[in-house]
Formats: sequence, structure tokens, C-alpha cells
Amino acid sequence: MITRIPGLLDASRLAAISALLAQASWEDGRATAGFQSARVKHNLQLAQDSAAARQAGETIVHALERHPEFISAALPRHVYPPLFNRYEPGMSFGAHVDNAVRQVPGSHHRLRIDVSATLFISRPEAYDGGELIIEDTFGTHAVKLAAGDLVVYPASSLHRVQPVTRGARVAGFFWVQSMVRDDGGRTLLYEMDTAIRELTAAGAEEPALLRLTACYHNLLRRWADL
Repeated sequence: MITRIPGLLDASRLAAISALLAQASWEDGRATAGFQSARVKHNLQLAQDSAAARQAGETIVHALERHPEFISAALPRHVYPPLFNRYEPGMSFGAHVDNAVRQVPGSHHRLRIDVSATLFISRPEAYDGGELIIEDTFGTHAVKLAAGDLVVYPASSLHRVQPVTRGARVAGFFWVQSMVRDDGGRTLLYEMDTAIRELTAAGAEEPALLRLTACYHNLLRRWADL
């Protein structure tokens, strides 16, 4: 399931993160790539232990904690600390699949990576190219969103970033260990939760809503991996 989450960052948070990253020092993005990814990764990345990365990452995590659409789509158990990358003209990231397991820096804690996420920070008109291309069972999808918008998609998806030909594409990215590891199960729960919220807003009858909500929670109870 590929889900766009508009407006994860409001204008003030987006401006604060953009200001931090504008003053940051960038390094070769291959520093954090696995063996396969390093061969096709040509971008810049913010050092994960830098003050700018930590501060910007904390801002994003706080926004995620309060966003019902993200919670509904990802059903997060753990969120990997956000990272940040920059693509200048000629830079790209070839087709790859994200690592299945990642260790949280500075700890012994490992996460199973179920969901990948990209947060667009640059305005789309500020650069040409740089589309995130995601392949799934329904075909190939090109994603280039407004600044502050997030896209989440299965970490098992083959994906790439098209070459940037003008300007600079700056984005945040992170991964999620979901309470429901199966993408099909997460999709069903997301669709059901969306329907419940829409029916509630439309003033649907309470008994039907109650039964639907009970089904949602009982499915989550059956599938949740805690």
C-alpha cells in the first residue's frame, strides 16, 4: 500500500527544518548504504549524529505521534530516527530494496523494517527530476509531493530516485516496524479505519459503526505483533 499523507509538517515546522538543513554539512550518502545499495546510491546525506539531524528528526517524530493518518496507515510500533538526504544535479539512487533489519544507532535495539517513508522538504518547483519511483503489484508509481508531505510504502518494494537535473531535492526518510508486519493486513485495517472515520463524520448510525469498529479492533488484536 502506497499512502500519501499531506501536511505532516505545518509551515512553521517545515521552515524550522529547512533552516537547519540549509546550514548543515553534507557527506557522501553511501556511508549508510548496504553493499547492494552503495553501488547505485549517488547523493549526499546528513551525518546521523549531527545536532541538525537530531533536532530535525525530533521535530518529525513529534509530528508523526500526532498524525492520525500516519498512525492508521503504518500502525507503528517503532520508528527509526529520521535521516536526511540531498540530491544535486546529476545525483540519483538506483533501484534497490531497503534492508530488512536495522540497528538503532547507539543501542543494541534492532528493528524489523516493514514500512519505508519519505518526507519531502524541498518545494517541487525548486528542482527538476528527483521523483521517487515505487514498484508494486499494481505497477510503477512516480511520487513527487509538496513540501511537508509524506509518502509511506512497503519496505519490500523495489524503489529508486530519478536523477535531479536542476536545483536540489532535500528530503527526510525513515523506516517503521509496524505492529502488523503483513502489508495486506495493514491495507485492510487502513481501509476499514478510513471507512469508520468517514462514516463517523457523515453521522452514520451508531449500532453499525460500533460493529464495524469492533471488527477493526478484533482484527488488530489478532494480527498485532507486540
